[in-house]
Amino acid sequence: MYKKSMPMMDTIVSITVVCESKERAEKAMEEAFAAIDRIGNLINYYSDTSELSAINRNAGISETKVSPETFGIIEEAIYVADSSEGSFDPTIGPIIKLWDFADKKMPSETEVRHALPLVNWRDIIMDRKTLTVMLRKKGMMLDLGGIAKGYAADIAATSLMKQGISSGLVSIAGDIRTFGLKPDNSTWAIGIKNPRQTTDRDEIIAKIKLTEKAISTSGDYERYFIAEGKRYHHLLDPKTGFPAATCRSVSVVADKAVYTDAFSTAIFVLGPDKGMKLAKDLGMDALIIDSNGTMHTTDGLKEKLTFEKSSS
Repeated sequence: MYKKSMPMMDTIVSITVVCESKERAEKAMEEAFAAIDRIGNLINYYSDTSELSAINRNAGISETKVSPETFGIIEEAIYVADSSEGSFDPTIGPIIKLWDFADKKMPSETEVRHALPLVNWRDIIMDRKTLTVMLRKKGMMLDLGGIAKGYAADIAATSLMKQGISSGLVSIAGDIRTFGLKPDNSTWAIGIKNPRQTTDRDEIIAKIKLTEKAISTSGDYERYFIAEGKRYHHLLDPKTGFPAATCRSVSVVADKAVYTDAFSTAIFVLGPDKGMKLAKDLGMDALIIDSNGTMHTTDGLKEKLTFEKSSS
């Protein structure tokens, strides 16, 4: 078993592969990292040279021709938005721009109210024949941060399999894609963090064993600040422009990381009841820890989860 980690996509990317040859393993991992890097460069929200930035610059003006990869991830984002009634919305860029969680900057209700009309995934115009994308209104902005890491994890896993790697794990922040078995024929064990740490940063509340599946966790502990006793975090409700308040964390298990990544956000925003219904309707598994610390799980997860400690 060989493992390598690199800083990419504003986080740490780790790839683990099972291979009889170190040389083959390292070559396969290098190719997978290159595939992730390519995706990251195409859809980097903060880079003036990315295709995503070109789409945003041309909002309300003209179409932008993009690569098949960029077109594909935007299509997936629209699918998630459609399926979740906009609880995940890739056009949330104008709202995200107003918040600064590092400097504890919170927008006024007036600023949010002015930006909200620019948030509507239905205003993304796609043309598959020409591979062009356009945002209908000036000032609109795509931000694919809620789906990009999962999409990249899938791309990396596909790259590894194409190179003959039959077993591996790709981890990009909270988005993990698994395939095959470990050398001892066991499945991959994934830890789910306690959203209210009582000791250290890596306190695990539950573990799950997976193969041929992806898992993503969205939590209100990832980027946040406390102001006047209230927690403000980066998981914003596209309908209000403010943080969703009914969950602490949501973990989703499905076949592809592009869906676990985006739907964990959508379900977080929807809340425990509507979120659990959406997961079941889509045939996905979910562990939702609500704002009171109560756990909700789909039937498919109940036998797979091992709980370490109770939520507090």
